[in-house]
This record gives sequence, C-alpha cells and structure tokens, in this order.
Amino acid sequence: MMRAIIVDDEPYCCEVLLTLLQTSCPQVQAVACYNSSIDALKAIPQQQPDIVFLDVEMPNLNGFQLLECLPAINFNLIFTTSYDQYALKAFRWSAIDYLLKPIDREELVKAVSKVVNRSQWPATQQLELLLEKWKQPGVAISKVALPTMEGLQMVAVDAIISCESDSNYTIFRLKDKQKMIVSRTLKEIEEMLQEYAFTRVHHSYLVNMNEINKYVKGEGGYLEMSDGSTIDVSRSKKEALLTKLINHKK
Repeated sequence: MMRAIIVDDEPYCCEVLLTLLQTSCPQVQAVACYNSSIDALKAIPQQQPDIVFLDVEMPNLNGFQLLECLPAINFNLIFTTSYDQYALKAFRWSAIDYLLKPIDREELVKAVSKVVNRSQWPATQQLELLLEKWKQPGVAISKVALPTMEGLQMVAVDAIISCESDSNYTIFRLKDKQKMIVSRTLKEIEEMLQEYAFTRVHHSYLVNMNEINKYVKGEGGYLEMSDGSTIDVSRSKKEALLTKLINHKK
C-alpha cells in the first residue's frame, strides 16, 4: 500500500480526489489532505508519504514554491492543475506527471499505475528542469527529460537529429548514430520542441533544421541529414519547408 498526501487549497477538490482514490486506486491510501501549502510544507517531511498530489495554484506558496522549500523530494509527485499552457509545458519538459482538473478517473488510474511501477523518485535534474521552465516559460532550455523503456534519459536538444513516429512512441535519432525509443507521441514531441529549430516535414517525421545537409528535389523530395539518414518530405509540407530552409539561420 502506498501512502499519499493531497495538497489543494480547495476543499471540494480534495474531497473529489480522495473519493476517486478510494474507489479506483485501492493500492493508494490517502493519509492526509491539506488546504494550506504552509501546513503541507510542515507535514510532508514528518508524514514521509510515497505520493504527493500537489495543486499548482495556491495562496502563500504555490506548488512549485512549496517544492523549493522542502529539504528533500523523497516521494513521487503528481501535480493537479487547471489548464495552463506554461505549466503543462514545464511538466512535459521534465517528464513529471500531472492531472488536469476536473480530474478524470481513467487519467488518475494511469498516473497512479505509472507511479506504482516506477522504481525511483523524480531525479534532481527533472525538478530543476520543471522549476526552470516554470520560472522562465519563454526561455529555451538546453536539455529535455525523455521517458524510455530503460528509464528516464536527459538529452541535449542540439543532439537530436530527427524524430520518427511509431504509433504512441517516437524514435529519436541522435548524434553518434544513437537511437532512442521514447514513450511520447510525435505530436507531443513537436509541441515540446516548438521553441527550437525543429519542423514537421511529414506526418511521421520531425527534423532538426540545423542537421539538414541537403534537400533533394522530387514530388515531395527528401532530406539528407547530418548522420547520413534520409527523410521523406510530404507534398503538403514541401513548400513550407523550402521557405524555412531559405530563411533559416543556425
């Protein structure tokens, strides 16, 4: 049985999440609910929970500020938040779990299952990425946390050559001929990397503009990348790609 603490300044939200956990997640026991982030800050080190469900927007200390004040993060984290593009992007970059309010039962079960099957707490680098992205939402970050079958990998953005869709997974081609299978869809990866010089050239491919060596003409044509790989360009993406190539500056 995993012990959980719920931190949310809205009592109703705490009650709803508590009921969902009791009815749908028997492997989790909610041992306390806190409507004050200050009270939670004092209680978390004492209670030593396995999971903390943490609201993002709260008075006094928001969820991110509460984390910064804790002496250690020795528990699993699942954030709960209303839709906010900057917050969601921060979670995606850091590969830390979140649930959108109102919380969906199936999404809660999925998030808890991931935590139950995980062998370690969030890495320091994940939390650093999360806090950095939250504090400076418009500033580009040099690394991204990518969940793979072997675990979490921190990858430099400029080491990515291309990304290929494989159903609900994405195959990353990295420099030095490395390949990595990531449990994220290509659409999610495209959203994550939109601040950088990445462009969709095909429904199955996303490429790093800085790693294109050559465009070869054809109906759609294809690209020769810096690692020697070739990537098809779809007819619908061809014109936009050529415009970007002409205007692109490394």
